[in-house]
Amino acid sequence: MPAISFEYLFLFSALFRLFLILYGEWQDAHMEVRYTDIDYFVFSDAAALMASGRSPYERSTYRYSPLIAFLLMPNSFLHHSWGKFLFSTADLLVGLLIHKILKLRGVSKKLCTYSTMVWLFNPFTFTIGTRGNCEPIVCSIILWIILCLMNDNPLQAAFWYGLVVHMRIYPIIYALPIILLLDPLHFPPGEKPTLATWGWRRSKSSSLDSISSKITDSQYIWNFFKRLFTWRRVMFGIISGSTFFILTGLSYYFYGWEFLHEALLYHLTRTDPRHNFSIYFYHIYLHYEHKFSMLEKLVSFLPQLTVQLVLIFRFAYDLPFCFFLQTLAFVAFNKVITAQYFVWFFCLLPLILPWSNMKLKWKGLACILFWIGAQTHWLMWGYLLEFRGSCGCIH
Repeated sequence: MPAISFEYLFLFSALFRLFLILYGEWQDAHMEVRYTDIDYFVFSDAAALMASGRSPYERSTYRYSPLIAFLLMPNSFLHHSWGKFLFSTADLLVGLLIHKILKLRGVSKKLCTYSTMVWLFNPFTFTIGTRGNCEPIVCSIILWIILCLMNDNPLQAAFWYGLVVHMRIYPIIYALPIILLLDPLHFPPGEKPTLATWGWRRSKSSSLDSISSKITDSQYIWNFFKRLFTWRRVMFGIISGSTFFILTGLSYYFYGWEFLHEALLYHLTRTDPRHNFSIYFYHIYLHYEHKFSMLEKLVSFLPQLTVQLVLIFRFAYDLPFCFFLQTLAFVAFNKVITAQYFVWFFCLLPLILPWSNMKLKWKGLACILFWIGAQTHWLMWGYLLEFRGSCGCIH
């Protein structure tokens, strides 16, 4: 079977996204159901308010960093689809970064291409940017942080990490595994970081394998606290923390409590009875009008916190794999899950596929069909409950 050229695939995926953006314009103008995501109208309205010198938070349901509205200001004076092109460009950048990371870890050219196709030609991913959702920007920054760490550039990674946490608060879950990884065992002076080695998890000669096999869990924890304040860790904390607080402070200076509540605090206590895949959905739906106490809203974070800590201390030294498991678990146990949340871990999935024994022909195909079937089943009952009121539920 002839090798597939990554360059041609990338070009085709770019043209395909261009087609979807143009098609979306036609569907919005001629069909009752719009192609454009409702969030894109929220972004555009917020950007228009910012362009006129007003607060983007005057637009109800705008609950993002002012940076998103700032990036979409050309919607008001250039073209209303500017943001879709921006998000789709970030979407393509994610594909490039996936390919670069896999090459840096020594993955074969053919496997790099096939793994990257999982992102570039995934219906969940190529529609998210073309419909006008900002998640590809966040995904591209997260992958860039991984690439910076692999290239032994933790200071640049720290800046981008502070930026991405300001933009979308959920990447805060990656702080501890990054701190764990910034250890002399992984970043020895003058040597390639362990993270960049393709076969390090299986290699008997790997320094990490030989060391980790000889230390107990208690020694591992003691070693972490003993080396907690290394130069790389301290500088990473200072730079990422400063970036986050400067951006957040400036946003608060310009937009006050509205920014703080809508962009940050709201997400800690958010409950959403609509369009929700969460395991908490039905409980929230039945009790939404009764209002939840602050304790009830915060206690739902306990399963997330517990699972996060277990995954971090078990898999932190394989950072892409750890990020993927963390994100998947965070989404699975979140109070609110919409389809766009799946993109958070889909951008990390291609980074771990070369290490998987799963083949598309049987297990892979079965998993894809099971995913589609389960989601369709859930959406069917959600539609009957929310729009038809015909599932026999008590309101």
